[in-house]
Amino acid sequence: MSEAVLAVETPGADAPGVSGARQFWRRLRTRRAALVAASAVALLVLVALTAPLLTALEGQDPTTYHPSLVDSARGGVPVGPLGGISADHWLGVEPQTGRDLFARLVYGARVSLGVALAATVVQLVLGVAVGLAAGLGNRWVDQFLTRVADIFVAMPLMIVALALLAVVPTSFPRPVLVALVVGLVSGWATLAKLVRAQTLTLKEADHVAAARLSGWGTVRIARRELLPGLAAPVITFAAILVPTNISVEAALSFLGVGVRPPTPSWGQMLTSANVWYQAAPQYLLLPAGALFVTVLALTVLGDGVRTALDPRAASRLRVGTGRKGGRS
Repeated sequence: MSEAVLAVETPGADAPGVSGARQFWRRLRTRRAALVAASAVALLVLVALTAPLLTALEGQDPTTYHPSLVDSARGGVPVGPLGGISADHWLGVEPQTGRDLFARLVYGARVSLGVALAATVVQLVLGVAVGLAAGLGNRWVDQFLTRVADIFVAMPLMIVALALLAVVPTSFPRPVLVALVVGLVSGWATLAKLVRAQTLTLKEADHVAAARLSGWGTVRIARRELLPGLAAPVITFAAILVPTNISVEAALSFLGVGVRPPTPSWGQMLTSANVWYQAAPQYLLLPAGALFVTVLALTVLGDGVRTALDPRAASRLRVGTGRKGGRS
């Protein structure tokens, strides 16, 4: 992940201003795979936002048990063909509990996407702040913050997250806790190192020197002169972080320390489906397929954003980029 981001160079005229935004959209439109991925992501976000409306149309909710729809004599296998699919249950029901699978799937999208986006915001704020402070600070500040970032880069994410999530009281809202843990433990340190390197380069530019000679303070220089130049690499990094965070949230829920029942989550559904893949395969295939499509779409979209922001960097994903390997 970090190699793809570190390949992004400091943008010139493409980063700030309306003309740069137009160039970015024009380049992104030439990448068919990125447009398809963006459409898929938009559809997933729409499904997550309208989950209450969709489940109301079906007439179900994600937490109500339907014991009459499962065969207790067979261990809780759904009654009826294809896992209990009917006019009342569009994708069937959950084994043992009889909860509606469609409702749990669309509400699980809200949890998975919401946790991933919230964790990404935490990572961006922390990474940009630490990177700017290290790049603009004196030698001691720079060395201290760089060593702190190195420690977090080397931290084993899953082990630290498992430890933190296991000791926090269960009364704390679990989706918020997962988002905070993922955001504070992973991702931001790599971004901080990237922002620091870009800041050290940008602060030697003529326009920054002119602002300094004009008497501008450090905060004003960072806000007006440095942040626009950091937009491209930060946006690129964010596009790569989101699918990574979705995978981490799913893995934590799969291990039983992420989002807990009755709140639906794709990773949690995969955990419960472990023993039902033969008797009720749709219970495993539906959340696994949703997770696969989401991560794939976000990864392809992130690669398209990266190459649109920096046309000199060839796309690593050749699908839909034409004969020239994604170059504009």
